[in-house]
Amino acid sequence: MEAKQIRAGVWEFKDPGMNVPARIYATERLFKAIEEGVFKQAANVAQLPGIQKASLVMPDGHYGYGFPIGGVAAFDLERGVVSPGGVGYDINCGVRLLATNLMEKDLRPGLKQLVDKLFTNIPSGVGSKSRLRVTESELDEVALNGARWAVEHDLGYKEDLKHMEENGCIKGADPSNVSKKAKARGRPQLGTLGAGNHFLEVQKVDKIYDKKIAERFGITSEDQVTVMVHTGSRGFGHQIADEYINVMLSAAQKYGIRLPDKELACAPIRSTEAERYLSAMYCAVNYAFCNRETITYWVRESFREVFSDDLDIRLVYDVCHNIAKFEQHRVDGERKELCVHRKGATRAFPAGREEIPETYREVGQPVIIPGDMGTASYVLIGTEKALEETWGSTCHGAGRLMSRHGAIRKFRGAEIQRRMEERGQVVRATDPKVLAEEASEAYKDIDEVVRSVSLSGISEPVARVVPLGVAKG
Repeated sequence: MEAKQIRAGVWEFKDPGMNVPARIYATERLFKAIEEGVFKQAANVAQLPGIQKASLVMPDGHYGYGFPIGGVAAFDLERGVVSPGGVGYDINCGVRLLATNLMEKDLRPGLKQLVDKLFTNIPSGVGSKSRLRVTESELDEVALNGARWAVEHDLGYKEDLKHMEENGCIKGADPSNVSKKAKARGRPQLGTLGAGNHFLEVQKVDKIYDKKIAERFGITSEDQVTVMVHTGSRGFGHQIADEYINVMLSAAQKYGIRLPDKELACAPIRSTEAERYLSAMYCAVNYAFCNRETITYWVRESFREVFSDDLDIRLVYDVCHNIAKFEQHRVDGERKELCVHRKGATRAFPAGREEIPETYREVGQPVIIPGDMGTASYVLIGTEKALEETWGSTCHGAGRLMSRHGAIRKFRGAEIQRRMEERGQVVRATDPKVLAEEASEAYKDIDEVVRSVSLSGISEPVARVVPLGVAKG
């Protein structure tokens, strides 16, 4: 498929059968490295009914299930569809950034003790079980109330809710549309980190690009200590996705939807099947918000055990990476409600949008972009250009270059750990293989990914942070 560069950092192609063009946001270097499968998946998404403007791929895009990871698409409510492949298995996999009033020099003497405590206090890894014990009825409350459940049970701070996408709870969740099996998987995992690319990272601010906006976010100086939490809805969301993909396969056949790929199984937005999926998916979205809030409570607890009781650790922002939701956008000059799918992509709204917390509304939405565990992560700001072109969306991380199995074959976890420790980073993982599969070399260059979104104007860097201590499952 031949794509043409339409402006700096933006490439486009349209083949027969596509309802809209496919558009890729990347520097020339990243564009040349994109897998052929990503082009095919972007083209497939462009064939779905009711898709608006373009099938979009962010610079961290790589091959996924149905949609490419890094894929964004918006659908008209009358003719469009909802596809679990456009959300992903890890529903509301997301990330939050915490800003502390510690500096690196204050942290260093207790860093090892802190990372050990975080690793102990916050269960991580495949099948890890929480310190919490929740009943099925309590899990239903989590699914309905999201992070508010944690706050109401003294496992979170009320002020955090103001600094979370959807205020930590999306409307429309219905636990009656979630299976017993999904609930059985979710109950023991609330308050756990998970495995793979999920992490808990203690960082320092390495560079500030926009001092005024950074200060609005609570990032006041270089060497300031921050914390990043990256996890999602665990087995609860995975089970919901798995079950509803089968529902959507039958629905696509029932409604006569031609699927270019069975992994794009979908149903009309107004159908019973889509409404049931959305209500179940929103249960997992709320579970993930509550999961990150609970983990944050234990992060604060761990810091205070090592340092001081009056330590200030405040939430900068919490964003979703895998979600489909209803938003108002301009199409052909008219304001219109659309169902926006973001899979491995971050909302990036500019100043003025009512969805942004009042604290940040004058400057725009904080965009938190985790990198790989050995290099850097970024704080960005949403832009008008993103609103015009990408439904207010941007990248979500570094994006994989190499499969997990490929990384395990190529790298040794012990060697990765040794290299990180030589750089002064403290790392804890449940298995050396986790470090091998998450080696920096298995990911795209995060600096180049951020350069891509800045070049195309869909978000702008505010600050860069680098890891000091990492806990992984």
